[in-house]
Amino acid sequence: MTYCIAIKLQDHLVFTSDSRTNAGPDQVDVYSKMRTWGLPGHRQFVLLSAGNLATTQAVVSRIQRDIDEKAAKNLLTLDYMGDVADYVGALSVEEQVRHTETANQGSFSSEATFLLGGQIAGQEPDIFLIYPQGNHITCSETAPFLQIGEVKYGKPILDRIIRPETTLEDAIRCGLVSMDSTMRSNVTVGPPIEVAATQRDVLDCIKRYRLEEDDPYLRSLHQAWGEKLMEAFTELPRLELDISPPCS
Repeated sequence: MTYCIAIKLQDHLVFTSDSRTNAGPDQVDVYSKMRTWGLPGHRQFVLLSAGNLATTQAVVSRIQRDIDEKAAKNLLTLDYMGDVADYVGALSVEEQVRHTETANQGSFSSEATFLLGGQIAGQEPDIFLIYPQGNHITCSETAPFLQIGEVKYGKPILDRIIRPETTLEDAIRCGLVSMDSTMRSNVTVGPPIEVAATQRDVLDCIKRYRLEEDDPYLRSLHQAWGEKLMEAFTELPRLELDISPPCS
């Protein structure tokens, strides 16, 4: 399974992804689900992926090949972020069809989902969720984040914390807590955890970090979050109900 998050703040974009991939209980491996491309001074992109590994790897390979071969349509030539999302969606659909046609397994699914974020010079930074069908959406102002993969466990903390005015540090911490909550409830999501961040109108590079399973900060965050949750629970208002056993 997979869990990836893209967050859109007033002045930054923040991305978080796990690296665990499994094709059954006895076939677990580690693959990065984060890719970055850019043209310094002009544009920067982050792509997160979930779903069929063959499809996602094929899409990433074709994106890079189009750049290397200077194809008329590639990440470095398209004029708008929406066009870039359309381009990635079209590649994904093509690869899903190709893999489905060559598969022999009845339960095989070639579907893939992507989170795309970045900025083109002179335009607003943005994030997109690209569905397996190739279409896409962006986030809202009231919920300025998008998720793919195992989304349910980590969504509550994002709903409560993330706002456009949230600071970069708080957004990164919130993303890591969201990831920790997901890993706690689903063992198919796991480290290394990757984090990337971009700043509005600073198109020189993408800051990227990788936290291994034994990373001291990741461990301390896990312990502190668990302790604070237990502390908050014990301080909740007491239940003013008669919960004694019923009369016989």
